[in-house]
Amino acid sequence: MRAVEITKPGGPEVLVPVERPMPEPGAGEVLIKVSAAGVNRPDALQRAGAYPPPPGASDLPGLEVAGEIVSGDAAAGGLSIGDRVCALVAGGGYAEYVVAPAAQCLPVPKGLSDIEAAGLPETYFTVWSNVFDRGRLAQGDTLLVHGGASGIGTTAVQLATAMGHTVYATAGSDERARAVEQLGAAECFNYRTQDFVEEIRRATDNKGVNVILDMVAGEYINRDIKCLADEGRIVIIAVLGGSKSTIDVSQVLRRRLTITGSTLRPRSVEFKADIAQSLHRHVWPLLEAGRIKPVVHQTFPLERACDAHAMMEAGEQIGKLILTVD
Repeated sequence: MRAVEITKPGGPEVLVPVERPMPEPGAGEVLIKVSAAGVNRPDALQRAGAYPPPPGASDLPGLEVAGEIVSGDAAAGGLSIGDRVCALVAGGGYAEYVVAPAAQCLPVPKGLSDIEAAGLPETYFTVWSNVFDRGRLAQGDTLLVHGGASGIGTTAVQLATAMGHTVYATAGSDERARAVEQLGAAECFNYRTQDFVEEIRRATDNKGVNVILDMVAGEYINRDIKCLADEGRIVIIAVLGGSKSTIDVSQVLRRRLTITGSTLRPRSVEFKADIAQSLHRHVWPLLEAGRIKPVVHQTFPLERACDAHAMMEAGEQIGKLILTVD
């Protein structure tokens, strides 16, 4: 099969098309003929040598795909050979074929193309697990999403808005901020020209927000604390701004704040299967009703994965970048 591998740690240019043996599914797994694969920040971290795949996972990048089940134990996921699915995988998505646990596969939502569906698993699994499970976003709560124009950001903004929450966000340009507002954010702040702490305090009448989804970390954490309401929660999912932060712990104590975080890739199949079931029950109906929709910024042929990575790292996209497999 055709695939794209990481030849050595480095920039986008180290992503090179190769021929690889087709993987074989084991117990509880299926083989998917890939038609589209999502591009995500963890792929770039793996490419740079900073995020190795978990034990037993493919060394090929790629954490989400859409396509057709062609063999394997489809019944383990309540599916059948020939079904169109999207799937969360621990690696191997940048290829013509990939093995996925059947329990981490979901049917392509009615009305969506494979290209759109390929942008669902990594972002929706991540947002559901962190915003709703770990962040405990509840009825009446408000949410602040950093990186609102990213794949994760556009997902979190749409999903929380569709579920009745007031959502604020940050983005890196006025154009991207307005695009995020079009997706449902009450306000999106250009972090290059606006102080999001001041803006959140203004927008919430100094009450603050209940939950913050943070993919920046670093010095943002201390500023996040100033944005939180009492009993508020910060959920960290990446450290694009650095892994070190100095915070005022007395604020955490006095205001009963929670600072937490998680990574999804190394978690068990059972953990991810539970998320898949929650998504199928709560989120798939919203997708099929057209109330939320994956935002695809651009597609690239599989062999041009390097170009997709360059665009992602330049911060040019609004939503997802998708690789297509002919």
